[in-house]
Amino acid sequence: MKQFCLALFFLIVLSGCEEKVKPSVLSGVSGTQLPSQESWNSKITFSDSGIVKAIVHAGHIYAYDNSRVTHLDSGVVVDFFDEFGKHTTQLTSVRGAVDEGTNNLEATGNVVVKSDSGTTVYTEKMFWTNQKQLIHSPEFVRIISPKEQLQGTGFESDHNLRNYRIFKVTGTAESK
Repeated sequence: MKQFCLALFFLIVLSGCEEKVKPSVLSGVSGTQLPSQESWNSKITFSDSGIVKAIVHAGHIYAYDNSRVTHLDSGVVVDFFDEFGKHTTQLTSVRGAVDEGTNNLEATGNVVVKSDSGTTVYTEKMFWTNQKQLIHSPEFVRIISPKEQLQGTGFESDHNLRNYRIFKVTGTAESK
């Protein structure tokens, strides 16, 4: 009887095993063309020594196995913080990309950078260099602050928009 029960047990276990079939995702699309990781309505937090430096929100985040770049789209919002963890600036764009090795960010499409002090920068492409904590753009930029309206091609600033430079500048400023 013991042998019968043991044989019956193995028969039941073995009958539950099936051949695993690899499902096809899309015909005509290779696996290398599809992201290996995806998430929706997510955020990425960048910190240094326990102090938050930036928080990135995106409607869609995806990455590929053969790339060190994380892609962001469906609305990107980046909140920047100072060395004390206080919010200073917000960047918005249509899409972006984060280099996983350096944590540098590229934002593209209707980029708006607005500081808490009231300065706003408009452009089509903006970069954030994590190591230097600088934002910069080789593109045409328009800056509106409480004291001036400037525009030009090429821009660089701390991410708080306190100290900025425009290259090839045109515009108006209030003098005192």
